[in-house]
Amino acid sequence: MSQRIEAEVFAGRRARLLAQLPAGSALLLSSAQLQTRNHDVEYPFRQDSNFYYLTGFDEPDALLLLLPGREGGEYVLFCQDRDPEMEIWHGYRTGPEGCRSRYGADDAWPIDQVDEQMPLLLDGRSRLYYRLGHDQDLDNRVHDWLNAMRLQARQGIRPPSELVLVDPQLNEMRLFKAPEEQAVMRKAGELSAEAHVKAMQACRPGVFEYQLEAVISHHFAMHGCRQSAYPSIVGGGANGCVLHYTNNDQPLNDGDLVLIDAGIELDYYAADITRTFPVNGRFSDEQKALYELVLKAQQACIELCRPGVLWDRVHERSVEVLTDGLIELGILTGERDELIDSGAYRDFYMHRIGHWLGLDVHDVGDYKVDGEWRPLQPGMVMTVEPGLYIAPDNTRVDARWRGIGIRIEDNVLITDDGCELLTDGVPKTVAEIEALMAQAQQ
Repeated sequence: MSQRIEAEVFAGRRARLLAQLPAGSALLLSSAQLQTRNHDVEYPFRQDSNFYYLTGFDEPDALLLLLPGREGGEYVLFCQDRDPEMEIWHGYRTGPEGCRSRYGADDAWPIDQVDEQMPLLLDGRSRLYYRLGHDQDLDNRVHDWLNAMRLQARQGIRPPSELVLVDPQLNEMRLFKAPEEQAVMRKAGELSAEAHVKAMQACRPGVFEYQLEAVISHHFAMHGCRQSAYPSIVGGGANGCVLHYTNNDQPLNDGDLVLIDAGIELDYYAADITRTFPVNGRFSDEQKALYELVLKAQQACIELCRPGVLWDRVHERSVEVLTDGLIELGILTGERDELIDSGAYRDFYMHRIGHWLGLDVHDVGDYKVDGEWRPLQPGMVMTVEPGLYIAPDNTRVDARWRGIGIRIEDNVLITDDGCELLTDGVPKTVAEIEALMAQAQQ
């Protein structure tokens, strides 16, 4: 089910970034490293998002160096060398030659030659861009390379004199999804929606939270995605009031709701969907009232998602709709504007409307520019996820509302004339959910 992005797309990204770098500078990025899980066992490898964005290379222990204007080629990779004995144990390595032939590197060396080659490559470069403070090991290596170069000053070696964060340029590039990225995210939304539908169909009183998680994980894996974009949340009853609940180990009880927040990672791009539905397939009156309020808020916010609308205005709209509804239900009392100004709604809605989405589930990109909320623009992808969470021990609220947690989340691509919903393949009205679950239980 791969939606692999072609090599020329990565080359285009490097070219755009190189065009932003001043002459005489260099840019350095490190790959992700294998992480120990426990004795002799490692976590599944997942490449660093920035490194992948510029290279498409998905092996550990690698370095990327971009050198604008270099006669011998601007794109340099260091990687693990070919090693037949190690490859028997741990799998195929691309090696330097593969980096040149498959990944388009102008030059490539084994990573164990980096201390020898890096000072030569950085010689005469006045400014070095890298993620200063992000990776302590890389900070130490850069420190050692610069010191080694300073010791050779009498031989005419000139180390970079300025270290600059690369994050602003890369974050802004990644914020705007090109058509090929949109295609991957569209497919990720489709597969994630299918998984949520299967979880709704499998739900019954007495099923455990982890069993619904398994339904979702199975669907992801059967479509070539072994990793979710983030640990799935499956919270039944009051567990749905815990925003990042991941224990997923409790039985689902008749009469409760279950909140599922889960999304696939397809070729490094994330989907992020939340649905809340009744364990037994039928909403109670209180559940329905709160659910339809959250859905009303989400629909109002999605209608605002178009170019020119400020990011924060979408959140403000969710607060307005939810506060009005809580007043109508008698959960909040007072004047709407005063309740919003005092933050009274935060007892029940404590997060913001959403976040950027892309290679990371909470993707990079500034929400403000020059101190002002930025307007939405075509190519941005965001989540829209209002919620209400009434804690089981909130004695200021009538008992019939307590322990109900609801969130509805979809992924929205901003287009030239509005927005596209990337995750509309899973039901979210009360009638649609009840009909789907009733049919599955026949």
